[in-house]
Amino acid sequence: MPARLAHARPATRRCSVLTLLFLGVVGLRRTCELKRYSGDALGLLTGRVRAYGFWQVERFLSQLARAGGEETFTDALAAWTCQLWSVQRSEPDCPPPTFYVDGHRKPVYSDHLLPRGVIGRTGKVLGGRTLLLLHDTQGHPHLATTHRGDFHLTKGVQEFLARYDQATGGHPMARLIIDREGMAAEFLYQLAKEGRMVVTILKSNQYAGLASFTDVGAFVPLCRDRDGAVTREVASARFALSLPDHPGQTLELSVALIRDLRSRVQVSGDPAQNQEAWRWDADLEGVSRYCWKPDWVATPAPATPAEPPLIPIVTTASSVDAVELAQVYTHRWPAQENSIRDFLVSLGLDTNHGFAKVQVENSEGAKIRGVLERKLAKAQRVAQGARERMAQAQERSGKAGQQVKAYKAQIARLGAARQQMAERQERPDPCLWARIVTQQQVAEEALTKSQQRKQRREETYRAAFATCEGACSQQRTLLRELEDLKRKERVMYELEHAKDQVMTVLKLALANLVMWARDTYFPPAYGQATWHRLVPFFRLPGWVVWGRETVEVELRPFNDRQLNRDLEAVCEKVNAQEPHLPDGRRLRFKMRAQGPRGEGVAVLMRTSP
Repeated sequence: MPARLAHARPATRRCSVLTLLFLGVVGLRRTCELKRYSGDALGLLTGRVRAYGFWQVERFLSQLARAGGEETFTDALAAWTCQLWSVQRSEPDCPPPTFYVDGHRKPVYSDHLLPRGVIGRTGKVLGGRTLLLLHDTQGHPHLATTHRGDFHLTKGVQEFLARYDQATGGHPMARLIIDREGMAAEFLYQLAKEGRMVVTILKSNQYAGLASFTDVGAFVPLCRDRDGAVTREVASARFALSLPDHPGQTLELSVALIRDLRSRVQVSGDPAQNQEAWRWDADLEGVSRYCWKPDWVATPAPATPAEPPLIPIVTTASSVDAVELAQVYTHRWPAQENSIRDFLVSLGLDTNHGFAKVQVENSEGAKIRGVLERKLAKAQRVAQGARERMAQAQERSGKAGQQVKAYKAQIARLGAARQQMAERQERPDPCLWARIVTQQQVAEEALTKSQQRKQRREETYRAAFATCEGACSQQRTLLRELEDLKRKERVMYELEHAKDQVMTVLKLALANLVMWARDTYFPPAYGQATWHRLVPFFRLPGWVVWGRETVEVELRPFNDRQLNRDLEAVCEKVNAQEPHLPDGRRLRFKMRAQGPRGEGVAVLMRTSP
């Protein structure tokens, strides 16, 4: 731990952490913006007359990162959020606890090469950071960890969940809902072995219509429009997911097949039939095809065969209710995606803190190098195999050539013997003549076969030589590509994530704090209110009167009557519950017609559990 941080007073460390925590409340994204901040709210929230300046807060954040504070803060966030929202999860009538896991990438624009990934909002591939986020069914963020920009969700979820279990004392997670990015066979298999029930959605290239599923049940209504017409229907089914790392084994998944009746997709049939149906007049018969006649009348072309698209939601559970499974998964968008957009991004989640870099292996170059090296090794194996076939073909061709010479010599001897017998004055022996002719015919047939065998061996040799030559040429090309890659490869740097993780944890804590204040003190109409709707209340001017036992906050009213009625309801709830500040004094709110400017309702956050 740095000496300055180790010897700082606890009150100083506490005020510094509160300054970092409440930056988003007063509209600050980075610590450097403290240079231009002149308000009173940040000092009020941290328990000081004036807020700390930029250099002191930035130095504290750097020292905290060097001391490993991001690990302690991350574990503390998981334990605190689990305790904060435990009331909502302990009710007996509630469904089993469900958590949403997703990745979020935020870009970092730098002249240096950073590990890159696809930014979901724009679809661009940029260098940056990847966040793993854990939400509950109400959209409350429980945990976040920071990783490289090329980090894939399936590579770190198990460690991520194990860390949450350890920080919360083994809090049960009955179901995990993961985006389509988590649809990997081995990934689901490992989570299922750990006893976790995973819910995700199949990729479009993993199935082809209803024929890919088994035990398909009857479709029942899932969603209706305003007129009562069914827009979506769902049915239960089963799907066997093959495991590449376990040949011959499959992972049985329960499926909720959603069929969207509002749209149609083209049916992919037999290619031969599609080619036949491609003709513009394939459906016409008889005289209807005689388009060259003057009395021919055009008719509408047949409609393209189409069917409602399928949305297969799968889970590792043995049996599920299809309707309930579909509703649980589709609830991920308002619960998680809206929470990220309406609270975390609004509070500065996409703001990067700390740009220190460490040189690492170029992962992009390593992937290309791995492909080239595998091709090079394959080319070397092909060349070696071709050389062996060449040697074997050459040896066999030599043997076949010797046989050809032997058969030719035998045929020549038999031909000379026949010639000698023909030149004699006396008549040759018929039996001897017939035997020589027979031997000559057998030798000629054997010669033909040997010549054909020798020709095949020579063709095999030429083919192996061509293969060897091509493989050797490919080796030289691949070696040149490897040399060019080594020469052109850029140095990659990995960002230091300690400072950014500390600020990410504090932003998640602030988002939970805002949600807690909304659910505790605001009217029911604000149950789904976002940060942009709540921020006028937290930045409302007013006057703070400090007493021995109470702290009264007189708030300046809005110009809108409805907002003033909501503000009165907030004051009534605060006064009815009598929250206490950390020093033990009670907090009371009231509205004031006119008064000097100050910062008021933001002090509610000091009353969090």
